[in-house]
Amino acid sequence: MSSKPTISFGSDHGGLALRRDLIEALRAKGYSVLDRGTNTTESCDYPDYAHAVGADITSGQAALGILICTTGIGISIAANKMPGIRAALVQNPDAAALSRRHNNANVLCFGAKYVDLPLALTCTDAFLTAEFEGGRHSRRVDKLESCG
Repeated sequence: MSSKPTISFGSDHGGLALRRDLIEALRAKGYSVLDRGTNTTESCDYPDYAHAVGADITSGQAALGILICTTGIGISIAANKMPGIRAALVQNPDAAALSRRHNNANVLCFGAKYVDLPLALTCTDAFLTAEFEGGRHSRRVDKLESCG
């Protein structure tokens, strides 16, 4: 990658600590970050943060997004409801890289219950350095965009 993309972050209360730690680590690596919250440990609704991050991506304010909730399931479902968003819930760096290479994923999702900071950093690095391969994968991604 020649320049580092702007990354939009969001989480509910279950992903707050991991989100803050990831933001700090990526800022230290020179990434620009948009932090869409939450900023409290009080119960809140993950779709609000998925929509905020998705809006950043579809508007062009951010190239990529990272979303976190307790399991990663709810926030990835919410993100994938948005046109133009391809969110991948991952728990290992191979899946993170393949989500970009084969699915042109633009949002990386984590479950804070299952992914600690070192693993999240490794997965994030794999996601950010992978590039979409196109070819036969383009046909499939185009079909995803025509769903719904």
